[in-house]
Amino acid sequence: MARYRPWGVHREIERPYTRFSYSKKLNFIPGAPESKVRIFVYGVKQKNPKDWKYVGHLIALENIQISDSSIEAVRINLNKYLEKEIRDFLFVIKGYPHHVVREHAIAYGAGADRISQGMRLSFGKPVRRAMQLYPGKIVLSIYFDNPNFVENIKKYLRIAKCKLSGNYFIYVGENIDEKELIKKLGI
Repeated sequence: MARYRPWGVHREIERPYTRFSYSKKLNFIPGAPESKVRIFVYGVKQKNPKDWKYVGHLIALENIQISDSSIEAVRINLNKYLEKEIRDFLFVIKGYPHHVVREHAIAYGAGADRISQGMRLSFGKPVRRAMQLYPGKIVLSIYFDNPNFVENIKKYLRIAKCKLSGNYFIYVGENIDEKELIKKLGI
C-alpha cells in the first residue's frame, strides 16, 4: 500500500489551511507535520540580494500547490550543482509551505469497497505541507556575480522546472527589483 496518494490529487489550490499553534489549547491541527524544507537561504548570506549583479528567477505562471518534499528535492539537487561549479552564489527559496494537506484514510484490497463507504467529503488527517503559488510568484532565486555562469544558471533552473509540477518562466539576467521585473514581463 502506498504511503501517500499521488500529488495530482492535491495539485489544485484550495483555501489555505494553516491553523497551527504551539499552544495545546489553540492547536487545531494536532499532529501537523513539520516542513521538510529546512534551509531557505543558502550560499553567501552576508551579501544583500540587491548587491549581486545577476539573478536567476523561477516564476510561476499558474495557480498550483507544490509539496514540501518536492521543494526540498529541488533544493538538494540545485545545491549540489551550485556548490560544485559556481561557489560564489546566494540561493533563496521565496515561499514557505504553510498549507497543511489532509487525507482521509481509504482501505485498499479485498472488501475495501464496503469499508470505505460513508463519510463523504470528510475532513481527513494532516499528512504533509504544501506551498501555494499564484501567477507572478517567484518560487526560487539564484544570485551571482560572474557573467560566465548565465548559461549554467539557465540549465539549473531548467532542472528545477522539470522537478516541479506546473508551468514556470525562467528569467536570468540583470538583478532588477522583483516587482518591476514581474510588471515588465507582464505575468
